[in-house]
Amino acid sequence: MVQHVSTVAFEGIEARAVDVQVQVAPGLPAFTIVGLPDKAVSEARERVRAALIASGLALPARRITVNLAPADLPKEGSHYDLPIALGLMAAIGAIPPDALAGFTVLGELGLDGSIAAVAGVLPAAIGANARDEGLICPVACGAEAAWASPDIEIVAASSLIQIANHFKGTQLLSRPEPKIAEAVPGSLDMRDIKGQESAKRALEIAAAGGHHLLMIGAPGAGKSMLAARLPSILPPLSPSELLDISMIASVAGEIEGGALTSRRPFRAPHHSASMAALTGGGIRARPGEISLAHHGVLFLDELPEFDPRVLDSLRQPLENGEVAVSRANRRVTYPARVMLVAAMNPCRCGHAFDPGHACARGRSERCAGDYQGRISGPLMDRIDLRIEVPAVTAADLLLPPPAEGSAEIAARVAAARAIQLSRYAALGLGAIRTNAEAPAAVLDEVARPDAQGLALLREAADAMRLSARGYHRVLRVARTLADLDGAAGVARRHLAEALSYRALADDLRRAA
Repeated sequence: MVQHVSTVAFEGIEARAVDVQVQVAPGLPAFTIVGLPDKAVSEARERVRAALIASGLALPARRITVNLAPADLPKEGSHYDLPIALGLMAAIGAIPPDALAGFTVLGELGLDGSIAAVAGVLPAAIGANARDEGLICPVACGAEAAWASPDIEIVAASSLIQIANHFKGTQLLSRPEPKIAEAVPGSLDMRDIKGQESAKRALEIAAAGGHHLLMIGAPGAGKSMLAARLPSILPPLSPSELLDISMIASVAGEIEGGALTSRRPFRAPHHSASMAALTGGGIRARPGEISLAHHGVLFLDELPEFDPRVLDSLRQPLENGEVAVSRANRRVTYPARVMLVAAMNPCRCGHAFDPGHACARGRSERCAGDYQGRISGPLMDRIDLRIEVPAVTAADLLLPPPAEGSAEIAARVAAARAIQLSRYAALGLGAIRTNAEAPAAVLDEVARPDAQGLALLREAADAMRLSARGYHRVLRVARTLADLDGAAGVARRHLAEALSYRALADDLRRAA
């Protein structure tokens, strides 16, 4: 007789159903796992054997075969331990044979029979709920699984003995409750920044429309300080955004204690990060930093210090909002709708634009051009806002803190985002949340400038040699500026300010 237990295999953030088939048959004692298992799954034999012995059970001296179907789907990870162990327990009569019917099972076993937390419990629970199944998972992941649905049956246990007692009726395991990680009181506030009013304005525009931003300035000007405070002015996560972020974090194993976070992601990888670390990859095609920053901020400090090939790998994800990780035997797609915020010095020494500075490498313009030339034109073309962040003077630092902080700016950002959300919902584009995501075909309707603005845009497009992408990105920024003003249409002043943030790119290209 073959015992069947349901579990999952992960393809990106999708959980595909896997049927664990356990057969205990006469023959020479053996324990074989088939069905394209990786090293972690193959090693489950010894973990399962030790866990059953620690729980007071012994494997029969017979031929044990475990098949993971479909057999042509690669099986990776340690979460197959628990379904294999429970299938064996049902096969030898330690639990009722029909107890596991209607449940999806995942968990890693310790040698003492304990059940350890695994990655991917949230997407597994959502997949199980879609199939009208319950979930058996580690107790550490129970709160995470409870977010899938208030109706899904969840058995969250800390050991094999608890599961056996639960199904025998001698111990009742209560359903876990969903948890949200406690918000740490915000210590970062825009009120901490003295001076830099133009940079604060650019941050507000970027937050309101979801635009990409590049800050160029001397060392110590406050670029990293500004970027770190950007999450404090972003609107709170919507329920769908919270679920999207949590599913990626679950697959990456970054949910602690089963509690979801309500804060938007802020990822700041070091400039030595590889392409796989930034866009995703590795043997198991894990999500990269750009996916872990989904619906949040990806901050790249010292932008020219990144490998140029790594930076160019961001071009397609920034345009499409998703990243495809291709391997010889699989292709996985992760969401990657981020706000890219980058910071850089004007040259390698960082003082090329300082008054009276003489560069030891020769002409300052050449030094700056060589350094900034490490960033490709196509990547620069995808950045909507480029600003220069001047050094802060001692006179600025002696001033009292500004009266306006993150709360006041966040209120304006939230109002502008609400306008955008209702606009695109009225057009039947409910998936579009910000102006940065708006397709080019819609801009003619929602961001068409007035007559004076149209004349300015036509002249600027010729003078600045705007690409088609650059033209549409200027319109998106102008639409965001109009939303911040509460204006129904895009006026000349909105286009003029949007073009001013684009002008710095021409200066960089000429320098390079």
